[in-house]
Amino acid sequence: MFIIAGLGNPKKEYDNTRHNIGFEVIDALADKYHISVMDIKNKAMTGKGMIDGRKVILAKPLTFMNLSGESICPLADYYKIDCETELIVILDDINLPPGQIRIRKKGSAGGHNGLKNIIQNLGNGDFQRIRVGVGEKPRGYDLADYVLGHFSKEEKTVMKEGVEKAVKAAEMMLKGDIDHAMNEFNRKVALEDTP
Repeated sequence: MFIIAGLGNPKKEYDNTRHNIGFEVIDALADKYHISVMDIKNKAMTGKGMIDGRKVILAKPLTFMNLSGESICPLADYYKIDCETELIVILDDINLPPGQIRIRKKGSAGGHNGLKNIIQNLGNGDFQRIRVGVGEKPRGYDLADYVLGHFSKEEKTVMKEGVEKAVKAAEMMLKGDIDHAMNEFNRKVALEDTP
């Protein structure tokens, strides 16, 4: 069994913000595979289902972003999963251009408070993650205001593609194809690839 957890903030006011792109990827997976993410378990909205023959739990923590580990870690304990191979965390990344994704087998928090809290609660950073680029904070902007802000009309199109890439990456990772997923999605976007 796998847990795929998308990071974000609960409450309607945070819908469609940069920080909630993890929730959007979970919603896209839920729609594609007809998984209802309506159960509440371990401080998360969850849904059980099958993706390509594998049992999955889709999860959207109901804790705020900075306390994501307080939801994800008890969920991992409850389902007795091996976090190194059976947990995939999806989150926003301000260091990547909008819509670009980057996959990692493990690593540090890289300045992301949601990841930092998961690592603190797990005791290590040994879990897979998909970072979805939301674009760099403009000079002079407050970081919190930026990540809690909404995408421009132009960015929404690129972000839709980013969500689709993250769904495809998660599908590959569920098949144990993380190296293939990294090769496909971790390349730098060349200038001619950008709009």
